[in-house]
Amino acid sequence: MKRRLWFEDTITLRLVTTVALAAATTIGFLQLFFMFGGYWAAPNIEQTGLLQEVATVSRVISAAPQFDRVKLSNAASTERLTFEWFETGSNTAKALETANYKPSEVQSGEQLISSFIGNTARRLDAFSIENPVSAAEGIRVDKRKYPNATFLALQLQDGSWLLCSALVRSWGFYARERLLLELTILVSWIIAVSLIASRQLSHPIEKLAKDVGRYGAKPYTAPIPETGPRQLRLVVRTINAMQAQIQKFIADRTTMLAAISHDLRTPLTRIRLRGEFIEDPEQQAKLFRDVDEMQAMIDGALSFFRDDAISENITTFDLPGILHTIVNDFADQNISINYIGPVRATCQGRPFALKRVFTNLVENAIKYATPPTIELICTKERYIVSIRDKGPGIPESAIERIFEPYFRVDKSRNRETGGVGLGLTSALSIVQAHGGSIDVCNHFEGGLEVRVSLLNQNSIFLSTSNNFK
Repeated sequence: MKRRLWFEDTITLRLVTTVALAAATTIGFLQLFFMFGGYWAAPNIEQTGLLQEVATVSRVISAAPQFDRVKLSNAASTERLTFEWFETGSNTAKALETANYKPSEVQSGEQLISSFIGNTARRLDAFSIENPVSAAEGIRVDKRKYPNATFLALQLQDGSWLLCSALVRSWGFYARERLLLELTILVSWIIAVSLIASRQLSHPIEKLAKDVGRYGAKPYTAPIPETGPRQLRLVVRTINAMQAQIQKFIADRTTMLAAISHDLRTPLTRIRLRGEFIEDPEQQAKLFRDVDEMQAMIDGALSFFRDDAISENITTFDLPGILHTIVNDFADQNISINYIGPVRATCQGRPFALKRVFTNLVENAIKYATPPTIELICTKERYIVSIRDKGPGIPESAIERIFEPYFRVDKSRNRETGGVGLGLTSALSIVQAHGGSIDVCNHFEGGLEVRVSLLNQNSIFLSTSNNFK
């Protein structure tokens, strides 16, 4: 049991695994670097022992008699490092003494070998095969055969010259360059490993946040899958339990309120029957008007509590087709509504529920203002449906409360001018079930504009404008 838990997916295990894999990968890359990195990966010149060899040979030749120096130079030469001695006054010695050297090469050469040779030489010049002095008389190095040859010319205390020629470069960067390279590789690799590790830890959290956000917009969505590290699975399990409790609470509330609204129909029917026995026609009409208004309130409540927008299946539908249907329905009532937009645009959602939303908004515009204009704009990420009238708008103080149940800007609640105040509340519920929201604002050119924004995985975004009182 403990062994199984040890290998369980946790944040700690992911972090340890990521670091271990990063370390193993680093070692592997270093091995490949040393195998195929060329002279970049080679040890620096101080680690090769080349400087010590040059210093030793130069001290021996400096201490030897002049007639033995040529033999000693030839004896000390190898396939990769050769030594040549030139007596004072020779053409080669004059060429070495008067040649033009790069200050940077001379300075780097002095910094590298001066501590090794001590006071053996009174002058030191370093140069490459590209320097013209490398072709001087007596210097026998083939430029074509050794294109990377490097030279170090030492003028001994008696004025003669000792030329050290490294035919093949066997060292890598110098200490300072190598340090910069190592720091660059190290910093780059730390950044890469940090990004990978953070991604391993942040990706499940981002997914959880996205799922929770989708649940917040759609309370009736399926439970969040319990995936990821153990700690996140515990969080998901808690959220799913909370989601189930919220769904049960909503279902119980809906059932209770729907039952109350349904049961109110029976006493209303009895009141209406008893009203038939009222002899005063005026009082009877007032009673019937009150009963009809209460009946309308109950019907609106039942329609709202049934929650048809949730029970309807999500399908693919033509949004302009729905808008054309609404325009045609009002045209049959001799109400002219202009539509501007594409002929066809396919999206996903609950078409009948969304049609009720748009119809309700258009009806409110007609009741309280003027027949609106519907405009559909399709972008790559969303659909924008704009329904705007030319009415007086509504007070700014009422905009924040416009979607509250039973709230109406028209306080008279006259049946001649509207319903019971649940239309916009029901519309908001339907839109939120699609993962969106509704915003109302007074247009700066006059009239009221209502935007219904539906954001989901299918990138549906709808905007409508209307007038309400």
